[in-house]
Amino acid sequence: MSADRRFDLIIFDWDGTLADSAAQIVTAMQGAIDELQLPSRTDHEIRDLIGLGLNDVLTRLYPELDADEIMQLLISYRDRYLANQPPEAPLFAGALEALEKLNEHQYLLAVATGKSRKGMVRSFKRHERVGQLMASSRTADETASKPDPLMLRELLAELDVPAERALMVGDTEYDTQMAAALGMAVVGVECGVHHGDRLRAAGAEAVIEYVAQLPLWLGHR
Repeated sequence: MSADRRFDLIIFDWDGTLADSAAQIVTAMQGAIDELQLPSRTDHEIRDLIGLGLNDVLTRLYPELDADEIMQLLISYRDRYLANQPPEAPLFAGALEALEKLNEHQYLLAVATGKSRKGMVRSFKRHERVGQLMASSRTADETASKPDPLMLRELLAELDVPAERALMVGDTEYDTQMAAALGMAVVGVECGVHHGDRLRAAGAEAVIEYVAQLPLWLGHR
């Protein structure tokens, strides 16, 4: 690890940060809601919760439902979104090139996501090079969901990096809140679901438009 730079590890959110997937997620959730004839929710209400674990999303959308109803919706959503094999969301322009550049500068790279492990495996299969660049990853179904910082604690412990030497990059206040809980620096991206002002209010020290701009922010041209 280099002592002449601020960070050794960069942890990325996936949906809305590396992958342009918000529209697909909203469409799949609306399909599950329609199938189960549940009360309607707006696209904005669904989009605003992207980044949380799916069970937390459903609990916030439908606090009036009991646990069994929540699980029914969860199963319906996963069946529709994964079993029907919709096209995998593309990466944002320049994201892969930015990851390659950071790898060349010998940063450790990782993913902390609200996706399931099954969904993450599928995304890495489609974007194989991204998966190769990642030293590790955590998903919401194998640890605590955002904004609980447990998934970051686990990544830091696994990769043996202190919080002050790690940077979180994400598009939601949930990413920002979990990193801030550990005293970890955060750079927000505006290409996802939460506005830059919201990211700053939650603790992001800087906001860029896309991950493509991250190497320049870090001083790598």
